Amino acid sequence: MTFRALPSVDRLIRAVRSDGADMPHELVREAARAVLNEARTSISAGHPPPDLSTLVAAVQARLRADVTPSLRPLINATGVIIQTNLGRAPLSAAACAAMQEVGSGYSNLEYDLAQGERGSRHVHLESLLVQLTGAEAALVVNNNAAAVYLVLIAMAAGREVIVSRGQAVEIGGGFRIPDVLRASGALLIEVGTTNRTYARDYTAAITERTALILRVHTSNFRLIGFVHEPPLAELTAVAHTHGIPLLDDLGSGTLIDTRQFDLPPEPTVQESVAAGADLVTFSGDKLLGGPQAGIIVGRRELIARLRRHPLARALRVDKCTIAGLTATLHSYLRGTALREIPVWQLISTPLSALQARAERIAGALRAAGIPAQMVDCASAIGGGSLPGATQPSAGVALPPVGCGATVLAHRLRMANPPVITRIVDDQVLCDLRSVFPHEDTTLINVVREVWQ
Repeated sequence: MTFRALPSVDRLIRAVRSDGADMPHELVREAARAVLNEARTSISAGHPPPDLSTLVAAVQARLRADVTPSLRPLINATGVIIQTNLGRAPLSAAACAAMQEVGSGYSNLEYDLAQGERGSRHVHLESLLVQLTGAEAALVVNNNAAAVYLVLIAMAAGREVIVSRGQAVEIGGGFRIPDVLRASGALLIEVGTTNRTYARDYTAAITERTALILRVHTSNFRLIGFVHEPPLAELTAVAHTHGIPLLDDLGSGTLIDTRQFDLPPEPTVQESVAAGADLVTFSGDKLLGGPQAGIIVGRRELIARLRRHPLARALRVDKCTIAGLTATLHSYLRGTALREIPVWQLISTPLSALQARAERIAGALRAAGIPAQMVDCASAIGGGSLPGATQPSAGVALPPVGCGATVLAHRLRMANPPVITRIVDDQVLCDLRSVFPHEDTTLINVVREVWQ
């Protein structure tokens, strides 16, 4: 053992300081101790002791890591547009600017300028959502799971909620509809079978204890073949005949008809409201393309009831979310969502444009000695919307010369900025459906760097 070759903690700290490190003393001390402990472990394993310059460099690297945010921007080359693990929907320039403007100073978040007295934060979004959806009123909380939970606990605690057996699903993060119902104090009443449920099944299950009928978007789960679910209008007729509210949980939710992009129809919020749903819940950060939020629209008296519930305060959104969501909704109101909101920019990009970009990127990489090729592929919308549906896309395939696809994909993930890809046929694929055009040059540079 040659532990004596290691400097003391204080000597190492002095060496780090003399090399220009300007950090709080305790932070430097902890980093020095950690590096010396690692050196002792290495020596115990039979390795020679590191010299002082190596130890100083290790401390500096640890200090840089300590003060570097772990949340980082990256390039999403997976082809999944609403990638939950990668932050879901990118925000529009207008949303980012609005959040910056409101967040950097004071605002009239809960102040009525005309009356000169306390106001409500709910007014900033409600009129926009009413205009866009046709609902009577609206309330915004911090995500869609919170929106569903608030409705259940405020309207169905201690009572029964009727759900189709085919909709008692688990979505991302272990979020299970039966568990949410139990946590809210509501009693789940499943009707129908996994694959076929009829309006008459709901009717037969209604009792004096029934508080709600709940229709749930099944997210990434889809049944095909011998299946049946009653249309929403038929379901609302059952609910209203018996004086029971109907909650339609759309999950992702959209204000734009997806069929114009040759995609299957995703239920729109406007359609749910028009079909008679008493309350509709959906996300702000998926197909809507805004910041994380859960949006509830519906009948005025029910929204007022939710707003009065004590839990509503715990679930409310902050000023930056309100500002970003307001800017996002204004894009829809102006009719400019397709060109201003990143999610819709990516969805609506023509295949020919993606192919042309892929050819340019592959050509630039080949010029650098990298055997890249343009390939046709298929991308997904993601975010629990349009389950099983894909869009034609184009990408750049990188054969893992000498290292293997898994190693190459790891190198790209560890680059600066990280590039997240997928592996197809033992090649690393950069699907451009989820890559913005302004990121193309950066993508080329990152691939060049990791290839060396």
